[in-house]
Amino acid sequence: MTRRATLAGISVGLLLLGCSVGTRAERDPEPRTAPESTASASADAAATAEAVGLLRAGTAFVNQTSFRSDVDIASQITSLSHTDNVNKRVNATITAPGGTIEIRMIDDDVYLKAGQLLRGVGDQWMVLDPARVPAGFALSFAPGRNDSGGSGRLIDAIVTARADGRQITGTIDATRIGVGNGISFRLDPGGVFPDSARRHAFRAMLDTEGRLVSFLMPEASGLPSASLRYSDFGSTVSVVRPAGAVVAPDALYPQLGMGGGG
Repeated sequence: MTRRATLAGISVGLLLLGCSVGTRAERDPEPRTAPESTASASADAAATAEAVGLLRAGTAFVNQTSFRSDVDIASQITSLSHTDNVNKRVNATITAPGGTIEIRMIDDDVYLKAGQLLRGVGDQWMVLDPARVPAGFALSFAPGRNDSGGSGRLIDAIVTARADGRQITGTIDATRIGVGNGISFRLDPGGVFPDSARRHAFRAMLDTEGRLVSFLMPEASGLPSASLRYSDFGSTVSVVRPAGAVVAPDALYPQLGMGGGG
């Protein structure tokens, strides 16, 4: 399987960080497991529900205070974002093979500097027309669409989990993570996910106040390592409007989806 990390699109103030995997790979054989007892299955379901509840509560800060989010995929694509949804401010930098993209959000205005990563748009600061951004990649401060780290999509894909103090471990279905800001996996043309990707290991950590501070996925199942970290809660997020920003050209908008900017 390939481990080529690619820049895939834009979503919620950050470029979608995607990793292409799977080139016509054979599917793993279904593992043979002994039937679980009803009591054991019920206990596992209860433990998972408890752990998922802790993770969801641990991301409440997204709508309550400012924060920093760091995403890393295989040390090939990284993002650093400072987000303040309360005051509608975002500073983000995405680094990938071939260049860097910067994004600034102030109230309803979105500015982007693409460097060399998007074709035919130049390397100057541009102001985007929100009405022309594809709906699936809308840039927004609205609740549910405003987490620059994309933790919600990861939590939604959890299969099993167990909390041990502030640490939560378990498995995640990488095929269900879907597209969006933060960590994403997509297939190369003709590729398939191995069955093991449906029970990919993860480890998360909460801080002493119950906030999610890390979500780690090791390299395995044909997927690269990926990490999401949150920090700097409550820090001031200052965003300066770029001087001389031009209206984004028509060539930009088709590249804000899954096929753009590769």
